Amino acid sequence: MSAERTVQSISPAVLRGLTEEGRTPRLLDVRTPAEFRAAHIPGAYNVPLPALREHRAELRPHLDEDTVLVCRSGARATRAEQVLAEAGLPGLRVLGGGMNAWEMAGAPVERGPERWDMERQVRLVAGSIVLATGIAGIFVPGVHLVGTAVGAGLVYAAVSNSCAMGVLLSKLPYNRGPRTDIRTVIAGLRSAS
Repeated sequence: MSAERTVQSISPAVLRGLTEEGRTPRLLDVRTPAEFRAAHIPGAYNVPLPALREHRAELRPHLDEDTVLVCRSGARATRAEQVLAEAGLPGLRVLGGGMNAWEMAGAPVERGPERWDMERQVRLVAGSIVLATGIAGIFVPGVHLVGTAVGAGLVYAAVSNSCAMGVLLSKLPYNRGPRTDIRTVIAGLRSAS
């Protein structure tokens, strides 16, 4: 049984202080392109978690301990840290509380078109399914079990810190943006070194 690794985090206040001092670390935002376009930390590079997994070997030479991983709440960034640690990059930091905490701290944000975040979309779809199957269950016996399955899926999502519905919703055109051009990200990281 292996010892569990501790993920290093950095608070929004410390990160903001570094940026104000002109010592901004490399920022990799692992959210979807649509989430990134809606709001991101100035100077961050968008490398969605699936692209990070796919291109970790190419990114590895351009990252070091002076890299902070960012997502909405910290969960995806923590998974990204684990992926990069497995690729030989231990010691990367995660923005504690993610963009939620960054924005609550009043830190600077570049904004694009407003979009619903993934959590809100999951709540809408899951709630709609439960409501519709609950009503349909009055007329069609057994349909309410679909809502029960959605509830079980939400419990599993909370316990496992993963969400199949969120993954499916992220594939919709609304949630996809332009694919991350990894060459552009690497060029930017190279010039920031």
